[in-house]
Amino acid sequence: MRARPWPWHTLLVVAVLFQYSSAAAAQAPPTAQPPPAARPAAQSAPAARPTAQSAPAAQPAARPAAPPAHVFGFDDVQRLAQQRASMPYVDRSTPLPDSLAHLSYDQYRQIRFRPERALWRNQGLFEVQFFQRGFNYTRSVNITEVDPNGTLRPVPYDPSDFDFGGTTAGVHPQTLSSSLGFAGFRVHYPLQRPDYKDELIVFLGASYFRVLGRGESYGASARGLAINVATPGGEEFPYFSDFWLVKPPPQQRTMTIYALLDSPSLTGAYHFEVRPGGTTDVEVTATLYPRRSVTKLGIAPLTSMYLYGLNSPLAVNEFRPEVHDSDGLLEESGTGEWLWRPLLNPHTLTVTSLADVHPRGFGLDQRDRDFADYQDEEAHYQLRPSYWVQPLGDWGKGRVELVEIPSNEEIHDNIVAYWVPATQLVPGKPFSFSYLLSAYMYSPLWPPGGRAVATRIATVPAHTADNTHRFLIDFWGGDLGLLEGVQPVQAQISAQNGTVRNVTVQRLAENGVWRVAFELTPKPGQSVDLRCYLTLYGEALTETWTYLWTP
Repeated sequence: MRARPWPWHTLLVVAVLFQYSSAAAAQAPPTAQPPPAARPAAQSAPAARPTAQSAPAAQPAARPAAPPAHVFGFDDVQRLAQQRASMPYVDRSTPLPDSLAHLSYDQYRQIRFRPERALWRNQGLFEVQFFQRGFNYTRSVNITEVDPNGTLRPVPYDPSDFDFGGTTAGVHPQTLSSSLGFAGFRVHYPLQRPDYKDELIVFLGASYFRVLGRGESYGASARGLAINVATPGGEEFPYFSDFWLVKPPPQQRTMTIYALLDSPSLTGAYHFEVRPGGTTDVEVTATLYPRRSVTKLGIAPLTSMYLYGLNSPLAVNEFRPEVHDSDGLLEESGTGEWLWRPLLNPHTLTVTSLADVHPRGFGLDQRDRDFADYQDEEAHYQLRPSYWVQPLGDWGKGRVELVEIPSNEEIHDNIVAYWVPATQLVPGKPFSFSYLLSAYMYSPLWPPGGRAVATRIATVPAHTADNTHRFLIDFWGGDLGLLEGVQPVQAQISAQNGTVRNVTVQRLAENGVWRVAFELTPKPGQSVDLRCYLTLYGEALTETWTYLWTP
């Protein structure tokens, strides 16, 4: 099986270095000059002749120190984004040669950057490699290095930095222009062992980026921004047109990346602070500059794939029990309630909204870490990272929105989750936000108590006429592992547009999981919104499992 390609959305090329230089020069203070000498008075007396004991002549005043050199930073990116937003949107991308534009996916995968040509090779913990334009990645991005003292140096494109492999029959590197530019880049860091730098974070395609923690393999993606997802007018895909990579000192364990986002509706200035580790954290700060109003703004969007799993039918003639990058949406609401929503591969486009005020966090989680549940030695779905978004500051009122898109192939990302603020973008008025994105395998914090680890659904043969289904929900973690089976643990279940009966709760002796079983009879032709959590003497022991059952 071959790996799923990256999202196909592409990037624009923008030239902003000259704009920055002009802006910096315009704002630089003039060089300080000494005051002019005083003109002597017309009737002044001749100067007295100094004697042997007279004081020495006064020394000239010291010249004022030159102002410190300007150091490029986030405020510069904000100015550039604001300047861009004041002008009409322009697609600045240059066309690709046919030999690159018409590459197949397999041909494009053969093009590899030469590791020995990496930026900052053997100079510290971080190195950067680049992606060739081609296939669906037709847009070019400007990439600039920022050295420790703030000096800017454009990173030039050179076709000799790439090994074109089996594509040489159609691609002739010697004919490629040095102005062609890159499609994106990836940062390498010694995550697993000290003698090899693993891929840590990748920016490629529109505003997509992927992050890895220790022991993880690529799965879900993050995005800089989502605009008008699942709206009648269609989605708009903003793209990162410019990046500034700040060179870390040799032993520094964090890296700073600045980026400029562009689209017909808005521009944005972004600051990424990358902190690698067992859980890799990326602190994101952004300021948006709208050109026009936006129907639906999606902040901190996450994209993933869910083909099938325990609670959905298996694909025909498939040997793998489950295929997904994420298996649920997790949210901590502003009130502190933890919600878990298992993902679905629906028959029709499904949009679920979870209204909230002052959200504490949300994410797409891959909870099932057992290889036996995937049986895929190439894809390693059990190693796909979970992503958690923690707002920094008050995000106010809005909603977490989950979009599930029908899909019949694992190569398609069919899951999107993001925060929709109630505040509307106003053209000409900046809008700022920040959050911490964490890529992890398992965390006892998200959630801190018991969690739903499996959802199973089956029809009830004796009640096929009324469409009755049997649900089995397994809970594990938190205080549940300390409880004996004789404890009076209860399931709190609600069903909108349906009737629940025959509820049982039991602890499974084989693995310590607490299982809730019940039967659901929906109202004819109605979808049912289900909720379930466990309590002991009125105290909540678990997150709230939520599920949307559809006919």
